Amino acid sequence: MTTGMIVEIVLAVVLLVILVVSLLALRRIQQLRRGGVDVALRPSPPLDTATGRPSDRGWRTGVGRYRGNQFRLFHVGGLRTAPRVVLDRTELEIVDRRPPRDGEMHAATATVLSLRTRGGTWEIAMAPDVLTGFSSWLESIPPGRSTGYRQAS
Repeated sequence: MTTGMIVEIVLAVVLLVILVVSLLALRRIQQLRRGGVDVALRPSPPLDTATGRPSDRGWRTGVGRYRGNQFRLFHVGGLRTAPRVVLDRTELEIVDRRPPRDGEMHAATATVLSLRTRGGTWEIAMAPDVLTGFSSWLESIPPGRSTGYRQAS
């Protein structure tokens, strides 16, 4: 193989990586423009075997969108067009809220909510303005319908 061929192959790989990153960034911008909000989500945190405390790993950055009784979460890093997680407010319970722990890559002003649904338990991190909207959405179910919603004190 000549040096010219190697350079061409490297350039092709670099262009391909730039194209993929650009498509992912464009997808995120489109989701945010369609009424999405930035969140980070993970399943109930596993315990760190060394310390016995909840792990700070497993967070996925995503875009959340409201649709009726559902809060749909799309992961930013994927090409999948369907939501990865769908939270139904009729079966959603906020179990706890806390500030981010050391080692978690959330803004200091973010709030981490522990949520319980029929499908399992989750942690979701969101900025204060997103939390206000999320809380309002949870509380705004029409009269006569039970949400099962309870706020952690």
